[in-house]
Amino acid sequence: MSLIEKVALRREAGKPSIIEIPGVRDMDEAVRRLEQERAAITKELTEAGSVLVRGLPVEDASAFGRVRDVLLPRPAAYKEKATPRTDFGDGVFSSTDLPAIQPIRLHNENSYTLDFPGTLLFCCVTAPDKGGATTVGDMREALKLIPEDLRRRFEEHGWLLVRNYSALAGLPWQTSFATESREEVEAYCRENVIGCEWLDEETLRTRQRRSAIITHPTTGEKVWFNHAAFWSRWSLDEDVRDVLVETYGEDGLPFETFVGDGTPLTEEEADALNAAYTKVTRRETYRRGDLLLVDNILNAHGREAFEGDRKILVAMGDPVPLDACSPTTAPSTTVSRRGGAK
Repeated sequence: MSLIEKVALRREAGKPSIIEIPGVRDMDEAVRRLEQERAAITKELTEAGSVLVRGLPVEDASAFGRVRDVLLPRPAAYKEKATPRTDFGDGVFSSTDLPAIQPIRLHNENSYTLDFPGTLLFCCVTAPDKGGATTVGDMREALKLIPEDLRRRFEEHGWLLVRNYSALAGLPWQTSFATESREEVEAYCRENVIGCEWLDEETLRTRQRRSAIITHPTTGEKVWFNHAAFWSRWSLDEDVRDVLVETYGEDGLPFETFVGDGTPLTEEEADALNAAYTKVTRRETYRRGDLLLVDNILNAHGREAFEGDRKILVAMGDPVPLDACSPTTAPSTTVSRRGGAK
């Protein structure tokens, strides 16, 4: 019996596809088996959008780096950082370092940049006592669930992101852009179609309009691909939103999103988008050594709240330029027509 015949593939409702590779004794064998199974894993990833690979003894960042090199030979950069992460070097990061009690909504990594990771790789080094799954959701299905009028407006105008960088709320610009030079930030923004203005010596505001709907360059399928709901004010807990608005003003939130014509999202519209995400969410409880591959275009990902220790490593690969994805709107620093964004 061949090794491929021994691999178990399971597809269950409410879960990512699961491929179990049994009988692996050490990391040398794990690397060999992944090399042998890579084509089958990639095929399932392209069809399902996410695949959890189970049964390998991946227990630290060094071991993770070895499997990363097999599964993601073309690394992708993490740009315009938005959340705190620990950098372990060589393109290996922690998953988002936010409090355990705080869930993270589904989103597509770097949907606001001009090129983004095509594939994400997560690895469970320490499994939490409860919760803590990396949730995934099919953005082909989410697109179908969004109310037609709202979907049409986003398709025509794209989505607009306004960010305020400061040391007090969100991330400082020095962290997000990985530089201490204001001139380098301005040059990056010019090159990447981002409008920027300095509100004071340490506070930066940017705005960028991007396509909300793109087409997968390999499968040809249209997907919902953005942070419009994730970074809407209406997706914040009410108490958190009230404190941020009271402290920084209506236009001072770390993140705010609009339809691309500058029209603010209503609470009802944000709820409709989040309802679509909820309907397509899938999850699988982590075990130590689990690898989760996510096609970053076909699937969004998030995180459940959790209890106990949790250590998840992340790598990004297969960079994809936005212009290879048939965006419905071109990148811009302005609204698509006169609108209400400030």
